[in-house]
Amino acid sequence: MKTLYLIPARGGSKGIPGKNIKPFLGKPLICHAIDQAREAGAEDADICVSTDSEEIRKVVEGYGLKVPFLRPDSLATDTAGTYGVILHALEWYLEHGVEYERVVLLQTTSPLRRAEDITGAIDAWKPGIDMVVSVCEAATNPYYNAFETDAEGNLHISKGDGHYTRRQDAPKVWEYNGAVYVMDAASLRRMPMSEFPVRRPYVMPTERSVDLDTPADWIRAEQVAALIGN
Repeated sequence: MKTLYLIPARGGSKGIPGKNIKPFLGKPLICHAIDQAREAGAEDADICVSTDSEEIRKVVEGYGLKVPFLRPDSLATDTAGTYGVILHALEWYLEHGVEYERVVLLQTTSPLRRAEDITGAIDAWKPGIDMVVSVCEAATNPYYNAFETDAEGNLHISKGDGHYTRRQDAPKVWEYNGAVYVMDAASLRRMPMSEFPVRRPYVMPTERSVDLDTPADWIRAEQVAALIGN
């Protein structure tokens, strides 16, 4: 199965300025994603950093990975979505004679992801599955401690009859943690990820399900990494 390991890395970042090349545990953040892909068995020719930034390209190529293209400005705005970035990369490779059947999306903002998470998600994928996505147990459970307000402003349990008195007894619910997405390329060409009918979870521990959005997230992630030995 021909697999593209795609690492999106836009130059602009408001939450954490310059985050993709900001040092995290001693090396640029994006280099962690590159190392994880390599450790998961990816050949460099199949690892694509999609960026609009010459500065990011310089850092990545200085780390020994060729950046084959710069994405267009239309895919580098605050409103540009990951879906367009994926389709652009697939089309670029197709135009250059390489057809990928599967995409493994690795966001730079999940530095505590491990190679075993990537291989585990890949192993969970099989033909007929649109996507295997990494998840962790949700912090809030709609059967237990998530509430909605009615027309009068009163709180009611979000889902179920509200009879669960222990979180352990409530059905488990999951949230995407942003670390690994393994997607069928044909499915991607038909529809965006949010419309995939067949999505399977790959469960990761909560302590490694870090998604860097703010400077506080960054500090916590480095503290957690020191504790768990990442």
